[in-house]
Amino acid sequence: MNRSRLLLVAAITISCAVAAIAYHASAPAIAASGFAAGAVSPAGQMLDPRSGHTATLLPDGRVLIAGGMRRNQDFYKSAELYDPASGKFQPTGEMSIGRVGQIAVLLPTGKVLVAGGWVGNGGTDSAELYDPATGKFTVIAKMNSPRGRPSATLLAKGDVLIAGGEREDNESLASAEIFHVKTLSFQLTGSMHHPRISHIATLLNDGRVLIAGGYAGDVSATAELYDPKTGGFTETGRMSIARCKHTAGLLPDGRVLIAGGSDNRGWKGNLASAEIYDPHTGKFTSTASLNDSRFKLPDEAVQLASGKLLIAGGSKDVELFDPIAGKFLLATGQLNDAWHFMSETRLKDGAVLLAGGYPNNDQATAQTWIYRP
Repeated sequence: MNRSRLLLVAAITISCAVAAIAYHASAPAIAASGFAAGAVSPAGQMLDPRSGHTATLLPDGRVLIAGGMRRNQDFYKSAELYDPASGKFQPTGEMSIGRVGQIAVLLPTGKVLVAGGWVGNGGTDSAELYDPATGKFTVIAKMNSPRGRPSATLLAKGDVLIAGGEREDNESLASAEIFHVKTLSFQLTGSMHHPRISHIATLLNDGRVLIAGGYAGDVSATAELYDPKTGGFTETGRMSIARCKHTAGLLPDGRVLIAGGSDNRGWKGNLASAEIYDPHTGKFTSTASLNDSRFKLPDEAVQLASGKLLIAGGSKDVELFDPIAGKFLLATGQLNDAWHFMSETRLKDGAVLLAGGYPNNDQATAQTWIYRP
């Protein structure tokens, strides 16, 4: 090899080495800026602007979006389906009543239970089933109590725990009931120790359900556990701070992350703090805070394939809690406003559909976004 050829190879080698060093030196900065946490970008428009709606992943990969409101006291009977293959929304069957703040749970049968919510100024006891095969809703037996914004948890054996919520007279409830999937009936179970609305409910790995926070006059820091074996609630440790309209998610190791929400000051009391509940000790321990305070969040944070938990709504930022690092990372990109009571649904390919919500007024949006890890 001649001298000039040797000099050229050496120059290329040095250049590549310098580039590699520069890349590795910049990697922590890239991770810190949020690139390691995926990205969010605008997607299509729903057929109607909605907030306080439900979004349920169906067995075929589509998403059922039902109810919600356009603005205060303008509630929807309508529902629509999101198809990830086309990125489009299409109409489907209509519910029997317009409702907002209802529950929607995918049952082992493949049908979706929709129940409760607010109609007018109070809660409702009505319930219906959506059948993806026919695209229709069918009215079934009523719940034992009207419930606006209760919690709903699919239990290990396929029944559904429905707890708390608000009656038509603005009374927060401590009562709970079980929806039996085989008989399509509701049965009262043990009552909670505290009435609550806008609380969280998380299914633990041992089959029990953690209920925490919410309000009934005052915002609560209390927490309790429902045991399907006994049909009763027992109190457990208190959160470090009272919170409602917060979010929670199960971590890969079986602990529960609880984040955000608000205190008794409502809009002026948004929280960035977060804590982790350990079922083995029954205690809550503070962890790193969110990058932005936020409330009126989806009840359940989305668990990604990586084990990270995605939290969206109440802020322009989309954040992920990394259980290994013990901190929140910012996703690349932002929402165009701090959308409250939006929905977040993990799709079969691992992406997350973020849909609807309302900003600092009561006018809902039809805009959606897609988060990709």
